[in-house]
Amino acid sequence: MSITLRQLRAFVTVAEKGNFTRAAQALHMAQPMVSALVRELEAELGFRLFDRTTRRVELTPAAAEFLTDARRMIGELDRAVCRARDIGARRRGHLSIGAPPLLAATLLPGVIRAFAESAPGVSVTLYDQHIAAIGALLRDGEVQLAVGTFRQEEQGLVRVPLIADRLSLLCRADHPLAGRAEPGWAELEGVPLITLRTGNGIRHQVERGYEAAGMRAEPAAELDQIGTVIAMVEAGFGVTVLPPYALGPFAAQSLVLRPLTHPSVTREIELVYREERSLSPAAAEFVRLLRIGAARLQALPGDAVA
Repeated sequence: MSITLRQLRAFVTVAEKGNFTRAAQALHMAQPMVSALVRELEAELGFRLFDRTTRRVELTPAAAEFLTDARRMIGELDRAVCRARDIGARRRGHLSIGAPPLLAATLLPGVIRAFAESAPGVSVTLYDQHIAAIGALLRDGEVQLAVGTFRQEEQGLVRVPLIADRLSLLCRADHPLAGRAEPGWAELEGVPLITLRTGNGIRHQVERGYEAAGMRAEPAAELDQIGTVIAMVEAGFGVTVLPPYALGPFAAQSLVLRPLTHPSVTREIELVYREERSLSPAAAEFVRLLRIGAARLQALPGDAVA
């Protein structure tokens, strides 16, 4: 069976107008086209729809029963099309995003606020979990978009670069290294290191920097939250290494941020989504706003707290 929407609309309009000519006018069609559509529908259904008289057409008993279903089908399809147009125009829908806690605190709030203004009918769910958990949520389809530092060997991802920041030293203003404009990684030898636990993306990049300088990262303290790490540094227990934007929510006058050199270790943040899943109009708009927000975040002066 291959009943079409045009056939159903022709049938319902003729039934309501009681005349093929008036139905054709209402449908903006030629009268022979309306008659042909009704005949095609009769052939699909296997019974006559109208008894024709000289003045008007009347529904057959079978057609009278079918009319209610035809109206319902047209109404449901019209509503589905309206919903689809709303989604296309970002007037409705849902978007789920995953990001590690630091990015969720520094980058995402402003972007979500801008998105709420651009697409007020689209709800947003933010998952702020460690990068391994975010990767799992993305693979399982629980999140549509993910932000963070992901392994390059992972296949099946579309990657949109967002931020490339050089890791920097964070220490107290009275620490000996605070006077160095661009300290080298080798100068961290023997200095107590306060850092995040193994498994965190920033911790992995810190270990890369130590290894490139021929050293091994042996933290004096390992913690789960960046805020606690910074508080420990502020209390004088050691120094830490992090991307400049990480200090945003935790700025303090007693701390200074200095870019590390020899080597320069860059932490690259990207947006990813599954290759086999195309972006919805809402998701595409969020990506646009995310790139703007990332550019603003990266433009913040790294030593603004010095």
